[in-house]
Amino acid sequence: MNAVSVADAVRAVKTRTAIVPDVAVILGTGLGALASELRADASIPYPDVPGFATSTVETHAGRLLLGTLGGRRVAMMQGRFHRYEGYTLQQVAFPVRVLKALGAQTLIVSNVSGGMHPLWATGDLVLISDHINLLGDNPLVGPNVDAEGPRFPDMSAAYDPELRRLARTVALDNKIVLREGVYVAVPGPNLETRAEYRMLRAMGADLVGMSTVPEVITAVHQGMRVLGLSIITDNCLPDALEPTSVEQIIAVARGAEPRLAAVVRGVLERLN
Repeated sequence: MNAVSVADAVRAVKTRTAIVPDVAVILGTGLGALASELRADASIPYPDVPGFATSTVETHAGRLLLGTLGGRRVAMMQGRFHRYEGYTLQQVAFPVRVLKALGAQTLIVSNVSGGMHPLWATGDLVLISDHINLLGDNPLVGPNVDAEGPRFPDMSAAYDPELRRLARTVALDNKIVLREGVYVAVPGPNLETRAEYRMLRAMGADLVGMSTVPEVITAVHQGMRVLGLSIITDNCLPDALEPTSVEQIIAVARGAEPRLAAVVRGVLERLN
């Protein structure tokens, strides 16, 4: 994708709404219901936005919503794209460039994940403190557009420390248990083997999933502040591993979603 494609997408969105978002939110698997809390001014199917791919995953509605939530102007992606769907990481991350060009300075990403921390449980909400990219690629590969960001962006604080502090405060005020840990992104679409879980845990990861990292890298490249939240939907302890299914994962995500929504809403309400 190039700057012209971003401009085309921005023009298409602006024909549907006058909202200039402060914050962008990306909703992952089973987390689309948060969109019901948004006072929407526009709902745009992804095929109507030039450059947006087609979301093929169950529960990913494939809509870009613009409106207000928590007193903020918000652009919300109801569903994302993944490498395992056959998309390049540039395609996966392209919407983030569009959201930034529309005006968003902050990105809130959510996902579901497998939990590898032995003291955490399914349904736990986790604040992402850092990530490991094992996707085998990077959305910044190729010519760099200097107007969008530096050739070699620093990732030492990819998940904004101030936003993380704010999320912890909101969770405490709402009596929500909020874990904090490292997320590792793998290509998928299969879930991991026992040996792979052992390896990922030994590398320092607490959570494993198949998304998020390309969007975060792209957001940081453009100077956006990032907050990441994950819901543990299955336990990935190699010595106590049990089969799981997409249906179980979605059910757990939906059960935990009200707590995720409360944290996101509280963060939006308290953003400077």
